[in-house]
Amino acid sequence: MKIKKNLKNKPLVEAIFELRWNLQKQAPGIRIDPHYKILVGRLYDKVSREYPHHIQLPTANMPDEIAEYVVQHQFRKGKEQWPLIQVGPGLVTLNSTHDYTWLDFEERICNLIEALFETYPNSDTNLKINKLILRYIDAVDFDYENDNVFVFLKNKMKTEIGLYEELFKDTGVDSSPLHIDLRFSFPSRQPKGAVLLRFFRGMKTGENALFWETQMQSIGAHAPSDKNRIKLWVQDSHALMDDWFFKIIEGDLLRRFE
Repeated sequence: MKIKKNLKNKPLVEAIFELRWNLQKQAPGIRIDPHYKILVGRLYDKVSREYPHHIQLPTANMPDEIAEYVVQHQFRKGKEQWPLIQVGPGLVTLNSTHDYTWLDFEERICNLIEALFETYPNSDTNLKINKLILRYIDAVDFDYENDNVFVFLKNKMKTEIGLYEELFKDTGVDSSPLHIDLRFSFPSRQPKGAVLLRFFRGMKTGENALFWETQMQSIGAHAPSDKNRIKLWVQDSHALMDDWFFKIIEGDLLRRFE
């Protein structure tokens, strides 16, 4: 799959890379990361030149026993600036938005992976990866009052979804949905895991919009723990997400975003 060019008017809302690792069982139903507090300081020292603005979120006050996989700290390029790194017990994320380009994002992901493995205590034995996610959220303005979202999905996004018309006949029920949230999941062989596709209604810059999300997710044994294999997973996942994205928008939407 060939990586497509960057779009001048890209519809991207947010790009997210997420990595999670195993926590230690402390009691029934309670898992903690005993190295987490050490990690936060070490990781910040490692990335502070690029992400000097530290924010401690209110969730940092949560007891360790209920804080598993909850983001508690952010490291930003500057106040309210992107991209940013997020850290919590058992996870790190890299988030980017309108300034996103793949080459920059990939480099930042690789740097984050290196920093994590260098700063996590005894990472060779203690850092067991159990989930990897590469996730893209995009949006296009949409007038739900005057346009049919199902027709738009079919004609502009190659996604045909319909409801039985008789449901609305002589019922007084309008066939234009107040809310839409369609989710699909498909097994993937390369990388091993699942591709998630979602369409939903939301607001973008104060206006109604149709959002769509493409996500590659590898869990458990499908998630590599070796840092070099994780980097290869990132490359393969992006190639797949890129392919899906451009196939979905091919035609009128692609011309709008170019």
